[in-house]
Amino acid sequence: MAVKTFGVIGSGQMGNGIAQVAAASGLNVIMNDISTEFVERGLNTISKNLARSVEKGKLSDADKNAMLERIKTSVALKDMAAADFVVEAATENEKIKFQIFKDLDALCSDHVILSTNTSSIPIGRIAAQTRRPGKVIGMHFMNPVPVMKLVEVIRGLATSQETFQTTWDLSLAFGKTPAEANDFPGFIANRILMPMINEAVYCLYHGVGTRENIDTVMKLGMNHPMGPLALADLIGLDTCLAIMETLYDGFSDSKYRPCPLLRKYVEAGWLGRKTGRGFYEY
Repeated sequence: MAVKTFGVIGSGQMGNGIAQVAAASGLNVIMNDISTEFVERGLNTISKNLARSVEKGKLSDADKNAMLERIKTSVALKDMAAADFVVEAATENEKIKFQIFKDLDALCSDHVILSTNTSSIPIGRIAAQTRRPGKVIGMHFMNPVPVMKLVEVIRGLATSQETFQTTWDLSLAFGKTPAEANDFPGFIANRILMPMINEAVYCLYHGVGTRENIDTVMKLGMNHPMGPLALADLIGLDTCLAIMETLYDGFSDSKYRPCPLLRKYVEAGWLGRKTGRGFYEY
C-alpha cells in the first residue's frame, strides 16, 4: 500500500521524533496533540534538531526548511482522516490508547493502517477496540527516534501480512532496521530491558551500591553506553513503572514486580529528566 501522508498522535519526545524521521523520508506529516502548546513545542524540538544537523554539515538549510514544511500541526483528531498511515505515540496508558484507537477507527478510511508505538501493551488488546484488527500493528521506535536505528514491528493475532509488510517497508524507508516481535507484554526490547532497570533500582533500594556505582558497573563492566538508572531517567520513571506493571499483570510472575522505590519516586513526581529529578538531578 502506498503511503503519502503519515499521521502521528502525540508530539512529545517520541511523537516529534517519529514525525521528524517521517518528514525526512519525504512523507507529508500531520502531527497531532491535545493542545497548541504541545504541538508547537514538538515542532520547535524538531526545528532545533534539524538546525544542529545543518550546523554539523549533515543537512542543507534548504532540506531542513523542506522537511519542516512537510509537517503540519493539528489539535483536532479529525485531521487524521487525511492520513494513509497513523502511528499513535501517546502516553503509556491503556485507557487513553483504547479511546484514541476507537476514535481513529471511526475517523479514518478503511484502507488506513493504525499503528501504536506502545512499549508494552499487547497489540491484540488495542486492535480489539477497532473494527479493523487486520490493519492494527505495533511500530515501536526507540528513544531518541532520530538517532536510534531499531523499530520493533509487532503483529497482533489478526494483523494481516499486507499491514505487516507496509509497516516493515516504512521502517526501512525511515532509515531504520526493523525487527519482528510477537505479541507478548513488553515484546522483545522491554521484556529484557525493563526487568534489568527494575533490578538496578532494587540494588539502589537494598543499598547494594550508590546510583553512580550501579551505573558505572553496567557501563564499564557490560559495555553499556548509559547506566540503567540514568537510562530510566531518560525514558521517564512513570513510563518504566507503567511497563513493569504491564509485565507483572500480563505474566503474573513475581520477577516482574516493580521495585517499591520506583513506585515511590513516581508518586513523588520524580519522573527523571522531564521533571528535573529522578535518580539523578537535572
